[in-house]
Order: sequence, then C-alpha cells, then structure tokens
Amino acid sequence: MNDIAPFAPEMLETACEWTARDVADPAQWTEHLSAAEIDELEAAVEHAFGISDDFLQIGKAQFPLPTLGPRLKAIERELMDGRGFVLIRGLPRDRWSNDEMSMAYWGIGAHLGRPWPQNAKGHLLGDVTDHGKAPGDPTSRGNEIGLVGLDFHCDGSDLVGLMCLQTGVSGGLSAVCNSVALHNRLVRERPDLAAELYKPQPFDYRGEQAPGKPGWYLMPVFTRHADRLFVRLIRPYILASQRHADAPRLTGQAIEALTWMQDQAEGGAYSVIMDFQPGDMQFINNYHVLHGRSPYVDDRAAGKVRHLKRLWLETDVLADRPAHFTNRMGSHWAKKASISRMDAV
Repeated sequence: MNDIAPFAPEMLETACEWTARDVADPAQWTEHLSAAEIDELEAAVEHAFGISDDFLQIGKAQFPLPTLGPRLKAIERELMDGRGFVLIRGLPRDRWSNDEMSMAYWGIGAHLGRPWPQNAKGHLLGDVTDHGKAPGDPTSRGNEIGLVGLDFHCDGSDLVGLMCLQTGVSGGLSAVCNSVALHNRLVRERPDLAAELYKPQPFDYRGEQAPGKPGWYLMPVFTRHADRLFVRLIRPYILASQRHADAPRLTGQAIEALTWMQDQAEGGAYSVIMDFQPGDMQFINNYHVLHGRSPYVDDRAAGKVRHLKRLWLETDVLADRPAHFTNRMGSHWAKKASISRMDAV
C-alpha cells in the first residue's frame, strides 16, 4: 500500500500578486530620469569609454552613479519583492549614438546585477530585432524573430531588461503579465494542474545545446524555494521539445496546464500593455512576470525597424536560488562571452 500523500502545491508570495486593474495607471510603474540623472549618466558613459570601449571591461565600479545608483537599488528591490516590472524613461535617444545608448544601458544594468549569457553566441548584451529567421525555424529564438507577436513567456535569468533603440512603423507593443497571480489561481482552482507543472518538463534547446548533449533539457515550470516562487514558462519551447524522439512525452495534464496558463495570460485580467519609445528601458523579474509582444510592421527602406537591446541579469537581492536558476557564466554559452553590436537602421 502506498501511503505517500500526493504533492499539494500552495499559494506563494501573495504580496506580489496584481491584476490589470491594480496597475492600470502607468505612473505607478514608470520612472522618469531627471535632468541631473541624465547628466550623471552622460558623465558615466564618458568615463566608461575613457577606460575601454569593450563593454566586457565595464562593471559597476567603472560606471559611477552616485545619485542614480541608490535609486536603481530601490528599483531592484521592488522588482524582486514587489510589482516585478518597471519602465525607466528619459535616455536622450535623439542626441546619443547607438554605442552611447548601449553603454548607458549596460552601465545601468551593472547597477542592477551581473550579466548572464543569453545564447550559444555568448551574448551578454543582445539584440531584439528582425534577424531574418522564420518563426517555424526550429533553431530560432524569440529575439531573432521579427514582425510576429510573441506568446507570454519568461527568459533564463533573474531579471530581463529591454531598451528601445528604435520603433517600427506600427505595433510591437510590450505586454507583461503577473505569473504569481496565475500560479496562485491555478493552485486554488486546479491544484492537480499546478502540481503537474511542478514536475520537470522538457524544453527545446533550439539547437544551442553543448556538443554531444541532447537537444532538450528538463526543468519545472514552477519551483518553490525558501517560500519564493520561481517560474520558467516558455510554452513554445516545451511543445517544440516533442520533435526530439528521446525527449519525455508531455502528459495530457501538462498540455492542459500549459493551455490554461496561456489562456489566462492572454485574457487580459493579469496583464498590462506598454508602448516603448526610443530610450525607454523595461526591467522585469523573470520569476514573477511573463512578457510578450504584439505583431509589428517594419519599413527597412524608410529606416523604421524595431530594434531593442537586451540584458539578462543576476541580482544580489536573491541570496539563494534553486540550482536550476543559477547564472550560466560557467556554461558553454559563456565561453564565447561577447557583446552583440547590430546597428539600428
């Protein structure tokens, strides 16, 4: 007789839950840089370039922000223990070059955390724009696919940041959704489905696995650690794992749970939409907030091509995290640590 009780998931971090109504006012989550802070950033950019034009040589110490730095630390705490997302507005895109914009963004990122490799190219600063890859390409990643919308998902780090260099002709709205609220609602309404997502699920590596390794890896969608909720949800990658004959097959409950998460995220009750302007920076807590985007239109001939820069960051706010959420700076991805320098059109 089996006396082991079935796993019963519990609601977690209810203080970090929010609904669309709670965050309807953009003033709640928009941080405007002051003229003095922009001057401070400009001086820090000049100082950093005086040390090196290799971004990998620039860290927090090489990018001094005596006034803005403490404000960024408060934002970092809010990201990890509060609302989980922020829009920082005010970088002077109209008078700064691509390199100056990127250095300012890199330096701000250094005050929020340490960089995390984003792909097998080792990019610590990446480009989100149309790379000419088709959505059906099994090796394509979200930052490389242009024009189409992206499902709500999380990236592979504590924090993810996006900075807008340039907008397209239309569309490309950014959306964020509270995954804590979704988790807790699923626990209340369908604990069986929540429990299924605490089990390891197969994710497709998109062809970026280490040599000789399988094209998929196992990871739970939900993890509880020190009474914190950690989420890794990339539904298209989980479904794509099934193209590998040696990957574990998804259960019916897993597919039902993934569909429930997608439907609730897209339903609008737990999400907010923001329209990036050139110079805007968005930072989110990957474990508490999903992000996606609407389809968009580019006009390359007219120089209207949507182009964002991306950072994945490890924060000091988390003193402890599950092993499968540790920074991959020791992985095969990090051996090619580099900065992506695609020019905005």
